[in-house]
Amino acid sequence: MKKYQCYILWTESARKFYIGITEDLDHRLQQHNAGESKWTKRFAGSWKCVWHKEFQNLSAARKFENTLKKQKKGIGFYKLTGLNKDRFHE
Repeated sequence: MKKYQCYILWTESARKFYIGITEDLDHRLQQHNAGESKWTKRFAGSWKCVWHKEFQNLSAARKFENTLKKQKKGIGFYKLTGLNKDRFHE
């Protein structure tokens, strides 16, 4: 059975997050850093995965991804992920 990862990338150079889902996190991170993703290609080479969570199906991963995106990097975003807000300043 396929498993899916919801993940958060961070680029220090632009001080931005990117939230996505994938079946292969290592390969997807390589794509982001190679400039193969439309949204992240401007900052290619500088993305680091700062958080990820595994889901049993695409639907659950997509639902969580959308929940994170709706948080707009607010307090809920940090509560759901456990990331330290003081470490990341967009």
